Amino acid sequence: MSFITRVAAGAALAFAVAASAQAAVTPVPVGQPLARFDKLQPATHRYLRYRQMGDTITPLDVWTREIRIEPDKAGVKRLHIVQHWDGSTPGVVKTLDSWFELGTFRPFAHERRVTGKDGQTKIEGFDFKPDRIVGLKDLEGNTTAAYDMASPQPAFNFETDMEFLQALPLAKGYEASIVFHHPGGEAPAAYVFKVTGSEVLTSSAGGKVDCWVVTTDYNHPEMKPTTFWLAKDSQVVVKNVAVAPDGSTWVKTLLW
Repeated sequence: MSFITRVAAGAALAFAVAASAQAAVTPVPVGQPLARFDKLQPATHRYLRYRQMGDTITPLDVWTREIRIEPDKAGVKRLHIVQHWDGSTPGVVKTLDSWFELGTFRPFAHERRVTGKDGQTKIEGFDFKPDRIVGLKDLEGNTTAAYDMASPQPAFNFETDMEFLQALPLAKGYEASIVFHHPGGEAPAAYVFKVTGSEVLTSSAGGKVDCWVVTTDYNHPEMKPTTFWLAKDSQVVVKNVAVAPDGSTWVKTLLW
């Protein structure tokens, strides 16, 4: 084989490898049955959130995320996820209430309620449609009733990302491209989540949990990626670590 032929063959191989790497990213469209949706069983998970800067650890709150399977107002059985925070700021109460299609995680409605120290409650409600996310018109007191965000592709609800990851077919080398929208936030966008390996976590009581390690840069490659540890058996998120621009580390860890 001549030098030129070897170079051409090498270039072709490199191109094929690159193309294969690109093809390895699996799009997860809204409405498609999720391979491990059955992992989402009724349960309540509580996470301690804290911020660490150097050797200083500052507790933030306890974040409760409850998974329910129950009928909606129309009597149709749905996935219902309810979240609330305890101890975040004295006198402040925050809750999230979200509804989804069983099997696919297609989002329907999302409500956010924040009650301040003055006792006033701010209500935000959103309706996920195939081509846009709009304010819930029939939600009394909705401050986002006029909200209207175009969504060229149907989007999943970003505020339930931890439960969504639980329903994916996590495995060595798996990468998923997921269109997410944070209700009331920026335009929907595709984010890549990668299984980068495995790790066994040890609890303070000595228990061991074999986990998938999943990372994402949230489309900010200049920043350190956020990391999730999901138990291989249940695929529940056990730990989540994100590094802030100031160098501090923000941690969510499952209380068990």
